[in-house]
Amino acid sequence: MNSTLPTAEALRGALAGLLDGLPPKQAAQAVERLIANYRGTTPTGAPVLRDRSDVAAYAAYRMPATFEAVRSALAALRDAAPEWTPATHTDIGGGTGAATWAVAEAWQEKAASTVVDWAEPALALGRELAELSGSPALRAAAWQRSRIGSALRIESSDLVTVSYVLKELTPADRASLVTEAARAAQAVVIVEPGTPDGYLRVIEARQQLIDAGLSVAAPCPHSGACPIEPGTDWCHFSARVSRSSLHRQVKGGSLPYEDEKFSYVAAVRDGVDADPAANRVIRRPQIRKGMVLLELCAKPEELTRETVTKKRHGDLYRAARDVDWGDAWPPPEVGRQKGSGPSAAER
Repeated sequence: MNSTLPTAEALRGALAGLLDGLPPKQAAQAVERLIANYRGTTPTGAPVLRDRSDVAAYAAYRMPATFEAVRSALAALRDAAPEWTPATHTDIGGGTGAATWAVAEAWQEKAASTVVDWAEPALALGRELAELSGSPALRAAAWQRSRIGSALRIESSDLVTVSYVLKELTPADRASLVTEAARAAQAVVIVEPGTPDGYLRVIEARQQLIDAGLSVAAPCPHSGACPIEPGTDWCHFSARVSRSSLHRQVKGGSLPYEDEKFSYVAAVRDGVDADPAANRVIRRPQIRKGMVLLELCAKPEELTRETVTKKRHGDLYRAARDVDWGDAWPPPEVGRQKGSGPSAAER
């Protein structure tokens, strides 16, 4: 294959080529077990992915969604720290390498990646996908088998990603892993399912990262306490995932897309020049005639609502019509001119 950035389209092509001929019934049975594990509440002391059939089903079922969720989190980190480029990257619990694909795309393949996982079948399939990717960075990635838990030691790395891993660990192992990631990295990105319990794991990890001396770069506009009252709501976002025919077959869906809900935190050390968003859109904007209603996480440590109107806010209104759930507000390219933003009384 020709050299190409590891985009979502390239990933779907690699999956289709590698998984062609996988018996649908076998794939469906593996997916059912993986869904039960994914939605369960009991951490496991062994790898979730046991053999190649499990790994192949997982790759078709979860890899495109994980890629899009991590890509969205990395985009927010890049917006906060546009001048920073990681030279090294460690993907903890990376399995078949979805987060590594996202990192290679985000920074134009400039990061040398190491994927660490305790399931050898996942690492083996990840290597095969990397070879099919057409990406020099993915082909050069290191694939390292190691148990993910309190005994794990991470070599110093500019960026550490931990995606959809914390749920599989005991509370003690989760705490140890986050502490080790904070020690080893200049930037840490943690992604979990966009569920109430996934959000709680992210908030717990977020506080650990702050206690370790890192500052939150995204999605929060601050490193203070989350303003959401526990048990009343949870912070999560959504990424649109295009489904291939194989993906639809394995997941039993008919739509050409799905929306992956996820929670995340990106935190950086002082050596990374990061400027968090002034506000973050935390719900899907409501567009009405002549106005847009935005729900925002804002500084300092508060949730606010803004009404942006066509009559009063001009360019800001036009930007509000294009803003999406999870975006920074106001958009960096628009800014807030004196007198152009909603007053406190309008929020």
